[in-house]
Amino acid sequence: MNLEPTASAKSPWRNPLLYTGLIVACVALYVVFIFYTRYESARRYEEQNREHRMEQRHEDDVRAVEQLGGSGLAIRGLYLSPSVIALGQSAQLCYDVANAKTVTLDPPVAEVWPSHSRCINVSPKKTTLYKLSITGANGELASQSVELRVK
Repeated sequence: MNLEPTASAKSPWRNPLLYTGLIVACVALYVVFIFYTRYESARRYEEQNREHRMEQRHEDDVRAVEQLGGSGLAIRGLYLSPSVIALGQSAQLCYDVANAKTVTLDPPVAEVWPSHSRCINVSPKKTTLYKLSITGANGELASQSVELRVK
């Protein structure tokens, strides 16, 4: 009789390293999944934030252009300070234009140019009507008048 133990073939499912390896692989896949989803979430958040900042900047730029006269040709201000003077005194003629290519003043008393805030000293000998005319880049015209009375 043969008393030697028979070598039975061990099943791979009875190996503890197999189970440990599968558990470690599952945990590693889960960790990779967590990192990837957090990365994607942060990337989407940054993209939305960038788009929001771009929209806000555009709105701010549009508001600034409108405050400075918009895109249309305009004389935003033309006034005299004071509007009545005595003979020999002077007054300031101030103007504010938007989107003008050229500016002319009739009667001419000083050099004028497109400006958001420009004042010129004037001292006429009689009551005078000053006419400010502006021309836009596409040829459109605008004009406005103001009278300085001399007593």
